[in-house]
Amino acid sequence: MTFALSITRNDNLTMFSNLKIGIIGGGQLGAMLIKYAIDFGLDVAVLDADPNAPCARYSSSFKLGNSLNYDDVVKFGKELDILTIEKEAVDVNALRYLRDKGVKVYPSPETIEIIQDKYLQKTHLRSFNIPVVTGWLVTDRKDLEQHVEKFPGILKKCTQGYDGKGVLKIQTVEEIKDVFEGPYVLEELVDIKKEISVIVSRNDSGLIECYDPVHMVFDKERMLLDFQICPADITEDQAIKVCAIAKQVAEAVDLVGIMAVEMFIATNGRIFVNELAPRPHNSGHHTIEAATTSQFEQQLRVILGLPMGSTKTTTPSVMMNIIEPVAHRKQAIMEALKTILCTSDVHLHWYGKKEGFEGRKMGHITVTDVVREEAISKSIMIKHLLKEGHE
Repeated sequence: MTFALSITRNDNLTMFSNLKIGIIGGGQLGAMLIKYAIDFGLDVAVLDADPNAPCARYSSSFKLGNSLNYDDVVKFGKELDILTIEKEAVDVNALRYLRDKGVKVYPSPETIEIIQDKYLQKTHLRSFNIPVVTGWLVTDRKDLEQHVEKFPGILKKCTQGYDGKGVLKIQTVEEIKDVFEGPYVLEELVDIKKEISVIVSRNDSGLIECYDPVHMVFDKERMLLDFQICPADITEDQAIKVCAIAKQVAEAVDLVGIMAVEMFIATNGRIFVNELAPRPHNSGHHTIEAATTSQFEQQLRVILGLPMGSTKTTTPSVMMNIIEPVAHRKQAIMEALKTILCTSDVHLHWYGKKEGFEGRKMGHITVTDVVREEAISKSIMIKHLLKEGHE
């Protein structure tokens, strides 16, 4: 196998010494990506509108700007060699312009554009015969009223919905008055047995690697990931099927990079693709401690043109999010974390966010053990301690 490295020869042999890499988005995903960029000797620039974004403390080339503003993105990217993302809310026309000027953009603007809009994403996957939940485009409240026969259903904002925001379960027509502004996609309600995520990577030669499927459990009130278990408690046949679907999705969107493919396994055994994230994802955080190559290192390997790393699971794990409590319970959470860290094989990742608000992800904990049931048992104890901190 041959591959190209950007190598400059001076007095010493150095890899990527003059390579200029940028990340659009300065949140915790970008911060974790920078951690692995350091291992490759990379100096990474970051664009974010928040001067207190987690990446601000880790990059000497942190730039303030709106990722959805064409001029901000072009100004940020025009001096770079490689540009990647840690969120989908990006001006794709600016990315196209930069690519035309010679900047390598991963994933491509076209891939991001497909995934930015949940309805476009759904119709695109359906055109490749990939199983998706049936959905209907709803442009406004009046349009929604024409679909009452499809209730109960799940209403999702087509763009810029994340971490449970912009998602609403609609049971009756009376609830329509509470609906946020559209456009939306109205999805039929699936009788879900398990929610699964597969992190998949694909390079520019079309080579694809999948991490083992994880079982995701969601906070039903906040509609965001509460915790996830790897490997997922599914049959070998189901594991093969969800990985095959993830690979099919990666090809369908012409992915170059890393992507989370979230899926439903229904009670009748059918598998549906739910949503995609063309970047490192919350459901892949366990790979830092529990896989040979983390999802962040894998993203860097792909965009740098290096061989992809092994996606082998090295140990069973449980990953859980730490959600910011109400202000008067913050100290209790801090005390709970001190107790939690006395437990063996517990790994804390604190994102360093400032001026947080209740319900926001502030960090995550990954528990590892050679026996999955032991990791789960430890995580139950940890969740109990964290819950006491919230109450």
